[in-house]
Amino acid sequence: MRVLFDVQHLYYLPHYEPVMHVLHARGVECSVVCRDQSDPDGQACRTLLDGKFPVETAADETAAVAIAARFAPDWIIVGNDNPYWKKTRARSALLYHGNGVKRVYYSPHLMNVDLRFVEGPYRARELAALYPDVRLEVTGYTKVDPLLNGSAQEFDLAAHGLDPQRPTLLYAPTFFPSSIECLPADWPARLADVNLLVKPHQFSLTKPAYREQQRLFAKWQEYPNVYVADLGHSSLVPFMVVADVLISETSSALFEFAALDRPVIWCDFLKLRWSYRGPFSYRLRRRIDRNIYAYADVGAHAASPDDLIEQVRAELAAPQRHAAARKRITSELIGSTDGRAAERVADVLLAG
Repeated sequence: MRVLFDVQHLYYLPHYEPVMHVLHARGVECSVVCRDQSDPDGQACRTLLDGKFPVETAADETAAVAIAARFAPDWIIVGNDNPYWKKTRARSALLYHGNGVKRVYYSPHLMNVDLRFVEGPYRARELAALYPDVRLEVTGYTKVDPLLNGSAQEFDLAAHGLDPQRPTLLYAPTFFPSSIECLPADWPARLADVNLLVKPHQFSLTKPAYREQQRLFAKWQEYPNVYVADLGHSSLVPFMVVADVLISETSSALFEFAALDRPVIWCDFLKLRWSYRGPFSYRLRRRIDRNIYAYADVGAHAASPDDLIEQVRAELAAPQRHAAARKRITSELIGSTDGRAAERVADVLLAG
């Protein structure tokens, strides 16, 4: 059996890799096609996979289809809409690259596959109601498997100049709408007694539109208690292993980290483009799945940068404040926390 993994962006890899390892252990031949324009030679993809799986790069649709034709997979695993895979003979399965904080999660074009894997029962019910004819398989959330079963690689704080004896904060903002540009250049100084790991989204590091975010990252990196991840650390997982508290906005990262029963802080302050303000605010409502706010009690909320500092102190002092809500929300959005989601995905693929 052969399975081809379509890497449209490097941040799909943490969702794929647990499945790749399980399949490989069961004798399945796995390969990767990298279509990420920020990694045109596939070198970053190869490094992140530690050279364990073959990687080919595709500059366009024609090249991607040609790679698939040569490899002749039984299944192609996609993380987003890729209708041109219909030009191949392989069956396609969607292993989505998040857990549904954006409305695009429910879009019809994401159902243009033979099979869709779903994290937990809440999403399965909603998708089944919208698309009763699409095959859905509830498996859990593969990205957090290594965190739950103890196989995740740990970020080495000491090797990067940080003190392992101190509490560690993980700031994992999304690229838009983001809290990044609302934070001052000197905010790490107010948290000088803790480690601050900053894990930007890939687009924040690579897109010209986010130069102001990149400028702030450079400023924050000047502080001795800060480490800002680059593209070489595209996975959030190693940082989550060592973090005590995670900070983000309306992001999948909040719910991924909450599955570890550790505190999260949800930033309610956002920098919006002018085209998302005032009379155009409907665009923001269209972008974000408003139903996600039913899970707003997953953690503390910060109304401003000053409030964020206060909430950090509060969560470090009392990390179990939101434990009951974390448990309930994890059950619905992440699903099973037995660390075997990738095994269930493999079971389905092998069964056909």
